[in-house]
Amino acid sequence: MPRPHTTVVLAMSADGKIADAGRSPARFGSAIDKQHLEARIAEADGVLFGAGTLRAYGTTLSVRQPDLLDQRQQRGQPLQPIQIVCSQSVNLDPDWPFFRQPVPRWLLTASEAAGLWQEQPGFERVISVPATETGLDWAIALSLLQAAGIARLAVTGGGQLVAALLAIDAIDEFWLTLCPLLLGGSTAPTPVEGSGFMAAVAPRLELLSVRAIAQEVFLHYQVQR
Repeated sequence: MPRPHTTVVLAMSADGKIADAGRSPARFGSAIDKQHLEARIAEADGVLFGAGTLRAYGTTLSVRQPDLLDQRQQRGQPLQPIQIVCSQSVNLDPDWPFFRQPVPRWLLTASEAAGLWQEQPGFERVISVPATETGLDWAIALSLLQAAGIARLAVTGGGQLVAALLAIDAIDEFWLTLCPLLLGGSTAPTPVEGSGFMAAVAPRLELLSVRAIAQEVFLHYQVQR
């Protein structure tokens, strides 16, 4: 399956939650973690996230650090990666600050919903893909992103999106920041939502690096094949 090299970048609590039970914006990461996230985003051609993630924050993280901007220019990349929202329902508010940020914006949605945004400003490009019983057809979606020039893709949430990509073996790396708090709750989201995997067939990870800075631990994994 042709697709971009795909890296998931998430911060989570010590008990493995990426938000609290109310799905509030997850702002428990430190300033160092935010710099780490920006560095990972700066490496990518595109940043993919679900409508729920956008709904929680109202904005996206752009590349601002001068050294990261210089590195993108040296690699021949545009100053900002493309921010790609995936939403099957396209229930998006054009008044969100996201639509005023100076970043390129694409929408990835189901074929029948694409027309809702093709006739109004907000996205430079609308990519429509078939829908399945469980959501978007991600094999087709990723091949279209690669064909559109996205060689390296960063995924920043949420857990349903990560689960859908894992289900088709379309994730290469994980960057997980372990933050010093406990959120608990059976309804609080985790890095991988959905129906889950049985232990015998669960995706396996190889630890590439681990780094502790102050109270946080930065884990870098490669998905084993």
